[in-house]
Amino acid sequence: MALAARMVSRSRQLYSAQTALVNGGATQVRSFAKDAAPADRPPINGDDLLKGIFFEVKKKFETALGVLKKEKITIDPDDPAAVSRYAQVMKTVREKADLLSDSQRIKYTIETFTKGIPDARTYLNTLQEIRVKSGLIDHLGIEPLMMEALEKIEKDIKKPLLRSDKKNMATLLAEFDKINKKLGIRKEDLPKIEEELEMEIAKSELTELKKECIEAMETQLKREEFKDEEMPDVKKLDIRNFL
Repeated sequence: MALAARMVSRSRQLYSAQTALVNGGATQVRSFAKDAAPADRPPINGDDLLKGIFFEVKKKFETALGVLKKEKITIDPDDPAAVSRYAQVMKTVREKADLLSDSQRIKYTIETFTKGIPDARTYLNTLQEIRVKSGLIDHLGIEPLMMEALEKIEKDIKKPLLRSDKKNMATLLAEFDKINKKLGIRKEDLPKIEEELEMEIAKSELTELKKECIEAMETQLKREEFKDEEMPDVKKLDIRNFL
């Protein structure tokens, strides 16, 4: 499952990177500091910024907790219906608390760290740094192939390829499409793969939750006051009663 997660994340990163590379990073990324201090107001100071971030995090936490207090979760990783339900609840948590999904987080990171980079080579090198820091492995050897495509174009135009050069950037994107096809990476397959991955992640998280619940109950039953109690079926537990 971990390998699948990394493969999907890498594919998501690839398409997000290629899109941002071609459009020059024109998509605006969210910035709390910018929202908190519009152009017609004085710059926000550090204390106010930290205070704003604290309240924003607190708000997200309370929103997420509010969803979990309402939605029933069955701790049964072996039941596909329970796994699907858990995945849906967690999706609702992300949506209501305005938390980034995996693909959104990748896109946000790429746009943030590559915004303003004028040339394609620096962009690709920065992308590699992001991958390494994110702990992702280039299993398919995509980066060398992308760099080879860039070098081929720069050799033809006899100068560094700027991201503002629409004609030659279009040529580079076409080369990227050939690479994707060669490696069997199809953009249209990603939503389905990501959905399957979410189910695997949900099952993994439910398995871990079940393990923690059993360990906690076993610890409690070792106490003198609970020695005559029977361990309840973890599937019948309602975590809403413990929040």
